[in-house]
Formats: sequence, structure tokens, C-alpha cells
Amino acid sequence: MLAGAGVAAAWLLLVGLLATSAQSYVWWTVAASLAAWTCALALARFGDRGAATGVAMTTGLGLAIAVGLVLERWATTGWPLW
Repeated sequence: MLAGAGVAAAWLLLVGLLATSAQSYVWWTVAASLAAWTCALALARFGDRGAATGVAMTTGLGLAIAVGLVLERWATTGWPLW
């Protein structure tokens, strides 16, 4: 489980570093999370269910952080995604 969580955290970090603004960070995080969840589904079906659990939990946390950023920006400056 920890290996899947570590790999997913590294994946979200690397993809998040591509962002140049809050808007692009959120969209990159959503895209990276969808890709990670696809891998987690494949791992759960054909491979290590523990690693799939770690990937799913970490990407859920990453999406929660992105949603928190959207809510903070929305409360202070307006809707940040368009």
C-alpha cells in the first residue's frame, strides 16, 4: 500500500509542477488523478490490490487539495477555472 501511495504522490507532484497558475494546477491534477485511477483499477483487477488502494487514497487526497485551492480562490478572487 505504501508503495502505491508513494508512486501516486510522486506522480501528482511531477504533474503539478507543470502548472503555471491555480487554474492549470487544478486541471493538471484532475487529469493526473484520472490517469492514476485508471492504473489503480488495472492494479486492482490484475495486480496488487494493496498498491491500488494506496494509489486511490493518495489521488483522492490530491484531488481534495485541488478542491481546497479552488474553494480558496473562489472565496477570495472569484471562480478560478474559466
